[in-house]
Amino acid sequence: MASTEHHFDRPDRPIVVLVHGAMDRSRSFRRVVDSLTDLRVVTYDRRGYGESVDAAPASGLGDHLSDLLEVIGDRRATVVAHSAASHIAVLAAIEHPDRIASLGLWEPVAPWMDFWPERARQSVARIAAAPDPGDVAERGVIAMAGEQAWNRLSEAARQQRRAEGAAFVLDMESGMSPPYDWANVRVPCVIGYGASWPHVETSPRLAQALACSTFTIDQASHVAHLTHPAEFAEFVRRAVAAA
Repeated sequence: MASTEHHFDRPDRPIVVLVHGAMDRSRSFRRVVDSLTDLRVVTYDRRGYGESVDAAPASGLGDHLSDLLEVIGDRRATVVAHSAASHIAVLAAIEHPDRIASLGLWEPVAPWMDFWPERARQSVARIAAAPDPGDVAERGVIAMAGEQAWNRLSEAARQQRRAEGAAFVLDMESGMSPPYDWANVRVPCVIGYGASWPHVETSPRLAQALACSTFTIDQASHVAHLTHPAEFAEFVRRAVAAA
């Protein structure tokens, strides 16, 4: 897997690992990382995405958990995860609380929860059951970035994004049934959210159920790390401070 350590010139600074969500890659955190010179930051491309697209395909969340623990190594770190990647961070906190100092979860996707809107649940289910992962990946990129952005990509870049569809489908499958019991989370956590639906409704309810604190970015979309990098950096700091 492709991983990068940033700002590691000061061994006294806390460590935070940023975990990207579905149809994304670590590079999308670059402006957030630029704002976090006060922290040691680790980013990596999850299996099946970005520069790790050719790694052995993940068979489930267990593989992604192993990858995250490998990235952390024998250190103790805060883990900040975006969207569907929250499952990986939560599993790590439940199974290895000695290595996870705290959690920051930006708009976690939890369609199995009873308060999750049915329309949003069905959207995840359609992706999870997609017969053509490449096609659903292409549509996912267009939905997030726009058709003009897709058309500007080179043919090689489009093919790589389509190749990420298998990982995208697995990410959505992982949330269709409960992958863990939230009650088993014993480390401090912060749940962040902006103005996007359904997360503006579901994230505060989830935070209340978990007794987690919240962090909001007004008017931010689901991809706040791209649209509001400075504010997202403050969310990361809040998660680190929770430890």
